[in-house]
Amino acid sequence: METIGSGSSTAGQGNGISVMEAIKSRRSIGKVKPDEVEREIIEALLEAATWAPSHFNTQPWRFVVMTGEGRSKLGEGYAKVLEAASAGVEGAELEEKLQKERAKAFRAPLVITAICSPSDDPRAERAEELAAAQAAVHNLLLAAHAYGLGAIWRSGPPMYDPVMKRHFELREDEEIVAFLYIGYPDMTPGQPRRSPVADKTIWLDS
Repeated sequence: METIGSGSSTAGQGNGISVMEAIKSRRSIGKVKPDEVEREIIEALLEAATWAPSHFNTQPWRFVVMTGEGRSKLGEGYAKVLEAASAGVEGAELEEKLQKERAKAFRAPLVITAICSPSDDPRAERAEELAAAQAAVHNLLLAAHAYGLGAIWRSGPPMYDPVMKRHFELREDEEIVAFLYIGYPDMTPGQPRRSPVADKTIWLDS
């Protein structure tokens, strides 16, 4: 069985777990330690993301990696989205709300904004480009798990807001597909439930 996370990196080597084991054991980890994630591990996660499939090999993704004070880029984005929607709120009340929004970006030592950046290939369909970028995100999450990291794929209305899009200086055709919060786990996730695959499958063999 093929294993992942078994590279020769001296900083936080992968667990060498099988692909199937990684798929079944990965969990969304919303609480992580403040410890920094090593640069070479971050680069390995991004490398894993780039091996996602894409129609016509368009590779329609790019990433904004935020650590340290760089996370304030996302924090200000959250604040701008809230401020634009806060007509009638001002003064100390508004500032308190804005500070809470800014703090959201500091819930993990590493935050990655994943962006779908569609190709100009005339054969490329937008839905397929989005699917490819999302597949890249899943690759990254599996790689993070293999390296012993915890991660969560965050989205929600602020991610899709035009204010956030402008804040990250996206082209008109680009779209944010994930805010990935990553760090060393500081929680033990519960066991997820999955419906039996037989309930979700139709076999056509005759």
